[in-house]
Order: sequence, then structure tokens, then C-alpha cells
Amino acid sequence: MVRLLHKGSAALAAALVLLGCATPPQAPVLPPPPNLFEDAAFGPPAHPPDPKAVFALSPAMKSYLEHDIARLARQVGAQRALVDALHSKAQLRLEYDAEFTRTAAEAFDRRAGNCLSLVVMTAALAKQLELPIAYQALIGHETWSRNGDLSFVNGHVNITVAKRLVDRVGAFDGDTQVRFEFGGIPAGRGQALRLVSEATIMAMFMNNRAAEHLVRGALDDAYAHAREAMVQDPSYAAAYNTLGVIYQRKGLEPAAERAYREALRHDAEHKSALLNVARLLERLGRSAEAAPFHARLAQIERDPPFAHFDRGVAAAKAGDFRTARDELLREMRRDPDYHEFHFWLAVSLFGLGEVDQARQHLTAAMKGSVTTRDRALYAAKLRSLEPAATPRAH
Repeated sequence: MVRLLHKGSAALAAALVLLGCATPPQAPVLPPPPNLFEDAAFGPPAHPPDPKAVFALSPAMKSYLEHDIARLARQVGAQRALVDALHSKAQLRLEYDAEFTRTAAEAFDRRAGNCLSLVVMTAALAKQLELPIAYQALIGHETWSRNGDLSFVNGHVNITVAKRLVDRVGAFDGDTQVRFEFGGIPAGRGQALRLVSEATIMAMFMNNRAAEHLVRGALDDAYAHAREAMVQDPSYAAAYNTLGVIYQRKGLEPAAERAYREALRHDAEHKSALLNVARLLERLGRSAEAAPFHARLAQIERDPPFAHFDRGVAAAKAGDFRTARDELLREMRRDPDYHEFHFWLAVSLFGLGEVDQARQHLTAAMKGSVTTRDRALYAAKLRSLEPAATPRAH
């Protein structure tokens, strides 16, 4: 699931996947305030949100369950059969691909998806097998990425699958739950996992789709999906933040401010909403109102994401590879995994004549990329690195 930051004359922040999460509500959650929506400003979506399709089984999935899984389940039990199918390359051959958020059927058909897509696919299969499931979200250690003038805060979700009660009787192993991590918990980050409801998973899915449509400039589709995210879970703050970014793209600044403030009502420390509302207020000439939001954000995050990265890239483009290297290494103290950081560090090291280290970071960029397109791009760049082409250090 994701939160977004929009960069224009003043940068914004919004939310997608991948990757923030909320706890299942303990009390009834009130619906979004009616004055939040601007339906008249948007046309019919070309791709309307379809909540029923998210977990729906395709004929291919049903056939796989009825034949491949059923045969194995008779030998080792339903849970073990599903575990083997998802973990074994000889079975489903799943690949991690964060190009966009897929439904259960789409992920099964492509044998690929981001963590949310693969969690949804696993849940759909497990439900059909009558296996108890639970969803978890990694809290407090999100990563950042960019696409054009939008920045994304990426979260991580997983799923646990338990044995059916009938399969627990007479079982010798005490562990009745298996946790599936697709893409894995990012290295160097804690494993603070929190249970989330299926309503929140649905909201995350719709919010991801909203952000993906936003990246493509399809504002009507983005609006429809952000709206649906709030229908699925009105407490999910990231959806209000995404709605605010959509409103800003549409030029509806008062509506954007309402959306950001609503996000903060649900999560007072929502970093993207804090940054977005502060920048919006500054853009509107209301700097005094923006100051408390900036101050709160500075308390939460003292080193803004991409600050050292931007300086490093600028230095590399100017040919100052030593400064670029130093700035990029500082950025990587905050996030050692993001593929673009490794790529630009490789560029800087190559510029300094350190070709072997440049190759190492290009390899890390390829391994850390989350789309097949990026992996292919980095692989091609890695193949193009030849020792004889080493430039002179500056």
C-alpha cells in the first residue's frame, strides 16, 4: 500500500501499496463527512472500482484448487498443500512485481504481483479451502519511491493461514499458523506487525488503484477508487490523503485542504498529509497556519526523504561525483534498499573510476527493483559496464 506526495509548484504528498495501515476499529466508524466529496467535478470513470472482483476466483483458480491442490491436500492437509503451492517454484512460480495492484484472479493469471496483490490471491485461495486467515501490516518503517512528480510511501502487508480445526486434531506439529511474506520485510527494519481487517485490506487495494490511475493522469478513475476506499474502510487515513492529492491535481484546493485535514483526524501523525497540507497552506499564502504542521512533521521525521538523494543526483549530473557519492550514502542510511539510490550511487562510483563497486550497486539496484521493467533496465546497464570504459576520476 502506498501514500503519495505530489510535486508541482509546491510538492504534495499522497498515498498508494503497498505501500500505511490501520488497526481494526474497536468502535463503530463514522462515514466520511458528506461535504468531503466533489462528485460534480469528475466524470464517469473509464474503469469503475469493482470490490467484488478483488477476491473473486477465476475458472483457472477453481480448476487449480479442485485438481492440483485437492490431490495434494488429501495427502498432507489443505494448509500444507497451499503452502507448498505458494512456496514451490515447481507449482505456481510466483514472482514479485509492483508494476500495479492486481486482483486475486489477475495475480494468479500472471503468477506475479506486489505484496498486496499476492496477499489477496492467497486469501482467495485459502478461503475456498476454508482455512482461517489473518492480515498483518508492517508498522512504522515505510519506504519511499517516486514516479514523475509524485512521491510514494510504501508499506508492507502479509497474511497468516491457519489449519482447519478438523486438521488440527491428531496433528503432531504445534505450529498451526503459517505466515506468507511476499517481497519480504525490508532489511534493516523492525518487524512491528499489527493485525488489520479485511475492510482495511480492501481500502488499501482501492487506494493503490487510485494512486496508480493518478500516475497515469486518469483523474476520474483515481477519484472513483479513492472514494471507494473510504466506503470500504472510513478510518483508513491514506485514502483521504490520496483524495487530497487528486483534488489538488484538479485545482480544487479548498476540497484538498478538507481531505488532508480529514486524514489527520484519523491519523494525527500521517506524514504525507502533514506535508501536503503544510505546503498547500503555504501556496495559499497562509504560512502561519502551515507552521504547526511543519513543526509536527519535523518532530516525527528529522531527515526528510529524498533530500540527500536530490542533492546527490544534482551533483552527479554536474560531474561532482565525490559530492554525489557522499550525499547518496547519507540517503542510504535512512533507506538502504531503494533501487534508485543504488543506481545513482553506481553512477557516482563509475564517475570516480570505482567500477567494481559500481557493478556491485548496479546489481543491488537490479535485485532491489520491484518491477520487471526496472529489473530489465538495470540488467542491461550492468551488462554494458566494461572495465575498459572506466572514466577518469575527478
